[in-house]
Amino acid sequence: MIGLYLKKLRGNAKFSQGFVSQKIKVSRPTYVQIEKGERELTVPEAQKLAELFGLPLEDFLAQISPVEHKAKLDNRTKKPESENGIRINVPKINVDKFKAVLLYILGKVGAKPNIGETALYKLLYFVDFDFYEKFEEQLTGATYIHNHFGPTPTEFQSLVKEMEAQHELEKIKSSYFQYEQKKYLPLEDPDLTVLSARELAHIDEVLNRLSDKSASELSHYSHTDMPWMVHKPGEVINYESVFYRDQEHSVRNYDDEL
Repeated sequence: MIGLYLKKLRGNAKFSQGFVSQKIKVSRPTYVQIEKGERELTVPEAQKLAELFGLPLEDFLAQISPVEHKAKLDNRTKKPESENGIRINVPKINVDKFKAVLLYILGKVGAKPNIGETALYKLLYFVDFDFYEKFEEQLTGATYIHNHFGPTPTEFQSLVKEMEAQHELEKIKSSYFQYEQKKYLPLEDPDLTVLSARELAHIDEVLNRLSDKSASELSHYSHTDMPWMVHKPGEVINYESVFYRDQEHSVRNYDDEL
């Protein structure tokens, strides 16, 4: 439970609840709710907490202790594990691909009134996880967590800030029905040289299938997807869980492989 983990981190650091609440810009009663498990962390709050305790966001969300994190850093100087002389590949985000995919999606469907930030999170999730189920390969390698409104890419906010600074996209505020909406407009074309024809065809298929759904419909669809269902709030969603999907969500024809 993220609340107990957070309480332990705070105790080890000898921080008061008031101090931590100030750092993440919430009231002390709200922070107390977080430690009690009565309120979920938002991604920006999790990022601030990870920074406060000197942990990468991925390690914080995986509830890794600072001691374990230090051990990971020490192991980076060692040779990677191998099996029969073959290096074991650990999936890692490909920033250039993530940016290209994001700009490609925005260029294709970003102008649709239903495609705000929440819907965009879900489209990225299904692009990545559907690709992994189909081909057993990473597309962008982004990290997604189980959030209240569905899977959320943890690297999204930091990369978007970088892309805004480089004038690759622009964030605007809009409204969709009675709700305020964050939208993103592409200012540059995506670098398609980093994406294969197979990857582009896959993205197009996902957009054709899902981009007309509202944010609430996409959230519901992601909430009934096995990778989201089998993880607890705040947990990093394991790509391997796509192989336990039901018929409604599976995009791979396993019968053809028998």
